[in-house]
Amino acid sequence: MIPKSTKLAYHRSIGLCLLILFSIFLTSSLKAQSSATIYHGLLKLKETKRILYVAAHPDDENTRLIAYLGNEEMAEVGYLSLTRGDGGQNLIGKELGTELGMIRTQELLKARETDGGRQFFSRAIDFGYSKNPDETLNNWDREKLLSDVVWVIRKFQPDIIITRFNTTPGITHGHHTTSAIIAGEAFKVSGDPSVFPEQLTQVEPWAVKRIFWNAYNWGGVYEPKPGKQYYEFPVGKFNPLLGMSYSQIAANSRTMHKSQGFGATADIGEGTDFIEFVDGLAYTKSPFENIEERWKQLANGKVITQKIATLVKSFDFVEPANNVGQLIEIRKELNKVQENLPWVKDKQLLVNQLIMESIGWKALFLSDTELNYPSGAIKGKIILNQVTENQVSLQSFSVFDQTFSFKTNLINNQAIVKEVSFEIPSNHLNSQPYWLRNEPEDNLYTVTNQEMIGKPYNAPAIEGILSFTLKGEQFDLAIPLQYRYNDRVSGEIVQPFKVVPEVAVEVVQNNVFLMNKTPGILDVFVKFGNDIKDGQLHIGGLNGSDFTVKDKSIDEKNKTIHYQIELKNINGEEKSSHKIYYETTNGEVFQKDTKRILYPHIPNLTYFPDATFNLIRLNMEVSNQTIGYIQGAGDDVPGILRNLGYSVEIIEDAQLGSDLSKYTTIISGIRAFNVNQALATNRDALMEYVKDGGNLIIQYNTSASLLSNEFGPYPLTLSRDRVTVENSKVQVLLKNHPVLNSPNKIDPLDFEGWVQERGLYFPGNWDEHYQTPLLMQDPGESPSKGSLLITDFGKGTYTYSGISWFRLLPAGVPGAIKLFVNLIEQGNEE
Repeated sequence: MIPKSTKLAYHRSIGLCLLILFSIFLTSSLKAQSSATIYHGLLKLKETKRILYVAAHPDDENTRLIAYLGNEEMAEVGYLSLTRGDGGQNLIGKELGTELGMIRTQELLKARETDGGRQFFSRAIDFGYSKNPDETLNNWDREKLLSDVVWVIRKFQPDIIITRFNTTPGITHGHHTTSAIIAGEAFKVSGDPSVFPEQLTQVEPWAVKRIFWNAYNWGGVYEPKPGKQYYEFPVGKFNPLLGMSYSQIAANSRTMHKSQGFGATADIGEGTDFIEFVDGLAYTKSPFENIEERWKQLANGKVITQKIATLVKSFDFVEPANNVGQLIEIRKELNKVQENLPWVKDKQLLVNQLIMESIGWKALFLSDTELNYPSGAIKGKIILNQVTENQVSLQSFSVFDQTFSFKTNLINNQAIVKEVSFEIPSNHLNSQPYWLRNEPEDNLYTVTNQEMIGKPYNAPAIEGILSFTLKGEQFDLAIPLQYRYNDRVSGEIVQPFKVVPEVAVEVVQNNVFLMNKTPGILDVFVKFGNDIKDGQLHIGGLNGSDFTVKDKSIDEKNKTIHYQIELKNINGEEKSSHKIYYETTNGEVFQKDTKRILYPHIPNLTYFPDATFNLIRLNMEVSNQTIGYIQGAGDDVPGILRNLGYSVEIIEDAQLGSDLSKYTTIISGIRAFNVNQALATNRDALMEYVKDGGNLIIQYNTSASLLSNEFGPYPLTLSRDRVTVENSKVQVLLKNHPVLNSPNKIDPLDFEGWVQERGLYFPGNWDEHYQTPLLMQDPGESPSKGSLLITDFGKGTYTYSGISWFRLLPAGVPGAIKLFVNLIEQGNEE
């Protein structure tokens, strides 16, 4: 273990390096940059205006305007998304909630990497669709949310704010409207030192000059309204340095939101975006009027701007390394600035980046494994290269308490590889995303470290500091530890290194059903990073008589203990939640699982949820039938049905036009008619299946981008109607309808404990053949009968439902499970 005094001294020394030498924090491997791109970066170095764009969710932002402002106006543009999109749907997989928020966070970072913006977040949790800002702010702690936005403004210090939405309630998502309302409030108070004074130990009050609304008209060309002051940006322009139009950059950025199915095709030709003046300092011609160039704040600002201007004029596009000397001189002047100014720090980072890009810098700090744990040994290596005649004098590389000496020069494309072995300190934090370390409160994540608020993600799990000189200037470069391997199809893959708990507790079943007082089975795997530790498994909330370990097997090779547990706690409430933990003989307690989310368009994600499961006690029968499941956008409904005792088979596309009579019930996954062309093509075959006696259940689809407008035996038309309040009243319209009575009697209590919403995209119009057993409505809204439509067709039964089964069933909501089982069992009736 590293002595505390040694660690403190090390961190103090690193802190001084960062503050005094302004070490550059670049990615471990700078992308190869053309001379034009480096020159473009030099133009950004010259410009000092800053813009904060504010909206509610990942994918709300106007990527075209961000691309234009950041690459034509050369402004520093930040996007503040209030949420991480946790409450949305997922087009590419089963992940929802927290996991979806992690995916969408990384998609947003990829979008900003594409369009040149920066990314910020508040602590707000996306709790699903909200119809108005009053409902939204009943869920979010308004004061804390306002504090977050003020904090980001004070940290980023924008000259102007642009909101994606306006403050008019009822015309869009309540989260959208709220983002504009809170941005407007923050605009008014961020410069007031009496507002959130506790922040002022770390930031200064900051008064923004103006706030605008990014005026739009969904589905059409926006026409400015009389009596309003607008400014027009020609966002369709082509940028010859980047080799793309801003429309193309925007489309590439938008396409990063793959979980939302937002692949975009660029507009060709001119385009326009409008911002409407909302509040602040009046202007005549430009939204940037009366905004002082920040270089004038510095004693040597004129010298810096002159040096930048000289380099802009003399820039060597053929040999970018010839620009390094002048970039070094600009760096020297920037490092003379003593004021703690955020924008100056950004300029210091940028000039360092331009220097490294100009010499073709490559630096990799690689681990022999992607995951390791506290006290784990790392066998790593450093790979360094630069392609020019500029001599880089390497000095040392430090990681934790170890320093590895180089004492050599890096020059002329002659790479250097150095082996470095070290141990992760025993008290090193794991790589849990910072906003998940504590339990949330009032639909806000709990973040105890003020400095972390606003940040998109954790810093790298482990970094080393490379010290070197270039043209006599000292550099201290932080290089993150990564894992690199070669894939036979994709080639080089580089992933972030993660620190994981030494012991992981994996619960296989999220829901264990005690059907008709019959015991249930739970599988738990305890996985060890090092040697297996003797210990005992505990289940919170259950005593020894409530469960029995039926089998315990130890896999020494894979360092795993498998427990098969029989749960016998058959009495009590319908649903109870329980934590599982493993306690070693020396008193160590481990209660976290290690979960991975792997998609090729984003970095591998790792997080550590509590090892928990739901114990669900239901008295109901399920028939011995085989269900066919047609996959849609991705949900976990088949797994729940298997846990209930059904046999479930995934129906592949090629099967849809063949004989389906082996299936008593067929269920389509969520948004299947939006994403599954084979399903839309074979719609008639499915109707024949119903006509011949089959039971078909169609889960919700969105009203836009339907592959077929016909997905029932009789006409029905989808709307955007939804019921968003999960505890809103549900009225039974057809008390004697079989689906409400067989095999389970559905009563009012079965509509309690639902999660996030009742349902979405309900049909708005339907043929009179359909029966509508339920009436749902949000408070103060018009009622809807469209949540559940059922009809007989030929010998069979057809159901269309916008109820959010994809959320309710995995969450183990007893009443929803019983109602869904009733839908299935309609196909088992003689």
